[in-house]
Amino acid sequence: MKLGIDIGRVIIAPDAADRGDTSFIGGTIENALATPPCDGVFDVLPEIVQYFHGRVWLVSKARKSVQEKTRRWLIHQRFFERTGIATCNLRFCLERADKAEHCRELGITHFIDDRQDVLQHMSGIVAHRYLFGPQRDAVPPELVHVESWHSVLSTIGKR
Repeated sequence: MKLGIDIGRVIIAPDAADRGDTSFIGGTIENALATPPCDGVFDVLPEIVQYFHGRVWLVSKARKSVQEKTRRWLIHQRFFERTGIATCNLRFCLERADKAEHCRELGITHFIDDRQDVLQHMSGIVAHRYLFGPQRDAVPPELVHVESWHSVLSTIGKR
């Protein structure tokens, strides 16, 4: 078993104005570093990392400037120390659909993302796909909806 996790709106809290992403896009580094983590991530993720025996990767779509802000945010939050995820288990791509190729290469069996389109690209590659957070549209039956990190913990162990 191997787990992949998106970063924006899954680990890093969404923009308070709910423009569909984090405040990293177009914001300053100071704004990025001040962005809070999603509720419960540091309570739950270390236990999930143990459940997957450390085989957990962060896979995010981001351009260069957002990649740098993301790396700085992860360091600022002491993310890797607090979760047990290896620092080398961080991957970026430039298109959302490319996350599926990372999953194929890494042998990811479970993936958590906040976007249905990303998870649809993983069909036939990732067996267990989790749609994170509140959703405006109906969740397709092939995806498992998890509202929060606490529901991730209670759901992932059942699959």
